[in-house]
Amino acid sequence: QVRLVESGGDSVQAGGSLRLSCVASASTINTYNFLAWFRQAPGKERQGVAAIYTGAGATYYADSVNGRFTISRDNAKNTLFLQMNSLKPEDTAIYYCAARDAIAGSWRESASYTYWGQGTQVTVSS
Repeated sequence: QVRLVESGGDSVQAGGSLRLSCVASASTINTYNFLAWFRQAPGKERQGVAAIYTGAGATYYADSVNGRFTISRDNAKNTLFLQMNSLKPEDTAIYYCAARDAIAGSWRESASYTYWGQGTQVTVSS
C-alpha cells in the first residue's frame, strides 16, 4: 500500500509561486493509473485541481487553475509535483495528493481515489 507525503505548502503573496511535492513510498507511483492533486478550503468541498493519467501521460486541470498550475512527476524520485504560478487568494486551501487504480470515471471524483496524503497548507494573501 502506497504512502503519500506532501510538502511545499507555505504562505505567499498574490502573484507568487509555489511548488508542491508528493513523495510516494512502499509503492511506485506509476503503479497507479491516476495521480491527482485536490484542495479543500474551509467550509468547501474537496475540489480536483489537476491529475495525470500515468498510462498515457495525459494531464487534466480544473478551469480555475488551467494555465497557472502544472502537474508533473519524476519517476526516478517517485514524486508527484504541482507547480503553482500566479497564485490568487482563492487558491488558499489544504492541498492533497491522491492516487487510484481505476481508469474509468472522472478524474475530479474524490471518492474514486483510494490513497491520500495528509495535506499541505497553501495560503495566498492579497
